[in-house]
Amino acid sequence: MSPRLAVALALLLAVAPPKPRAWNFGAAPLGATPPGFTADGMARVLAQLATNPDKTFNVALSDEIREDIDISVRLKAVAGEFDQGGGLVWRARDKDNYYVARYNPLEDNFRVYKVEGGKRTQFQSADIPRAGSWHTLRVRMIGDRITCDLDGKRYLETEDHTFPDAGKVGLWTKSDARTYFFDLKDVEPVPGQDQR
Repeated sequence: MSPRLAVALALLLAVAPPKPRAWNFGAAPLGATPPGFTADGMARVLAQLATNPDKTFNVALSDEIREDIDISVRLKAVAGEFDQGGGLVWRARDKDNYYVARYNPLEDNFRVYKVEGGKRTQFQSADIPRAGSWHTLRVRMIGDRITCDLDGKRYLETEDHTFPDAGKVGLWTKSDARTYFFDLKDVEPVPGQDQR
């Protein structure tokens, strides 16, 4: 092969379009990062990725029933044009009746609400300057007293008796807020609470 032909062939190979590539995640172990990818630092997250209209509440409820609670979760706002972030739900009767505390980095605030019959009513709000990516929300409700912490600091305190009975706990986002949730847990056992 002549040197000129070899150079022409090398140039042709260099600009040839790459072959199509498919990534099949079926062979990766459940909960593990697939080979050739890097994760966000968390091995397993619940990822809320729905992109719903602006007024939609996205609620994921556990099957466990609780009355008095002291729970926390770590969350990371990934994306969202209309809304971002998310929060904790407790004493939920169903997807339209519950308490929720949520952090929204798009609005730079942390709020606690009740949702009754699908209608949200705000109790309190705190301005929180956006900082970092992962945040820890903690909610405690004993009787009718609610306290809500963000990243280890108490911001919200209120009382309400709309939902006095035990209900489900869960996770919450709004609209198109795409959010990772990690490490939903009991912070401390609540006296008299079944910790199954």
